[in-house]
Amino acid sequence: MADHNDLGRKGEAIAKEFLEISGYDILDENWVFGKAEIDLVTYRDKQLIFVEVKTRTGSKFGQPEDFVDDAKQRQMQLAAEEYIHLMDFKGEIRFDILSVLFDGQGRHMLRHIEDAFWPGNNL
Repeated sequence: MADHNDLGRKGEAIAKEFLEISGYDILDENWVFGKAEIDLVTYRDKQLIFVEVKTRTGSKFGQPEDFVDDAKQRQMQLAAEEYIHLMDFKGEIRFDILSVLFDGQGRHMLRHIEDAFWPGNNL
């Protein structure tokens, strides 16, 4: 398996643990609709929260969250709309980003960006 896939899985595991400790209920992981995937679907404080996890080993080309571009946001929105429809959810939603940045010694820094974007808006 490619190293970047392993890194992504490691970042998602860190993000999931962080969210659980922070009181979020994890409803789904790697939920796919068509070509779109949502890394984590969570629930907290009566909100359905769609989470994109971005993991990188350096910030030379930007912070991990910088890579959640307009196309990714649109794909997440499409998947979220289907999830909401299937679950017949009627409450509030939001889109979060969890940024995981590893240094050269294997340590990581996590940044949780709540309400990171609203579909159609940039970060």
